[in-house]
Amino acid sequence: MTGTALLALISLGTVGGAHLLSGARWTWRTPRTGIALWQALGLCWGVATIGALLGVALLPYGRGVAGSVPGLLDDQAARLDAPHMAALLAAVSLTGVLLAMLMYAVVRVVRARRRHRALLALVSRSDSTVPGTLVLDHPGAAAYCVPGVRSSKVVVSAGTMELLDEAELAAVLAHERAHARERHDLVLLPFASLRQVFPQFRLVGRCLDAVELLIEMAADDRARSGRPPRELATALLRFAAARPAAAPSGTLGVASADDIPVMARVRRLLEPQPLPRRTRFAATVAVPVVAGLPLLLIILPH
Repeated sequence: MTGTALLALISLGTVGGAHLLSGARWTWRTPRTGIALWQALGLCWGVATIGALLGVALLPYGRGVAGSVPGLLDDQAARLDAPHMAALLAAVSLTGVLLAMLMYAVVRVVRARRRHRALLALVSRSDSTVPGTLVLDHPGAAAYCVPGVRSSKVVVSAGTMELLDEAELAAVLAHERAHARERHDLVLLPFASLRQVFPQFRLVGRCLDAVELLIEMAADDRARSGRPPRELATALLRFAAARPAAAPSGTLGVASADDIPVMARVRRLLEPQPLPRRTRFAATVAVPVVAGLPLLLIILPH
């Protein structure tokens, strides 16, 4: 019972942790660590919640979660009563829903990208001034990447090329290539699917928003490497002022028309504040601890 109770407490604790982390600002100073911590927290919630439900369901076998599974399959002496069977069904149902929604999100994104790639083949063109980039003859501001397994496409509009100078445009393209190279789309998929499972919970939406912002900041850091940060900061401000449309489904854009995240990104570019080494070390150590603790409680006998 101790292990099951701990799993339940950890599951509840991850909800409080998500609430705190969604409002944290220190993660902006080390976005990659923040992203890893969010991933660990999401994994911890799923494993702990399912593990706690299984622990309740398998209490009659008295050998912990992992140790009781063979008994559930083979031992006919200890039959589960209604409450324990309900907990087992809840664990199986939650697992199935989470996996099904994740697969649905993957399929939906793949289809959206396939359609958009087909559209780009018809309406985009190459331009010698931006090699390796597809150009759309559109007056509005737009810059985004279409991630892919074999190859990713970086797309920019003619309006963007007129809006930005050469250095700013290079910074924006570097930002988009960072998205593609680090596969930030895969980071977002579990959180997007979780919002589909729990659309009524505002906290889930806040978690997705926080991860999206950290992903943009991580790409900003890559883009400013080896170039003055003012170039990307100015480009972000110009984009925000131009009120760009939302990036197409399944893609990742450089900026939106939302002023608050844009200004936060601009401030950290122009006034970087490195995280203290001890804090960074503690956050790094917390990632495997948070991700691995519920797994240990499930595997170890109790």
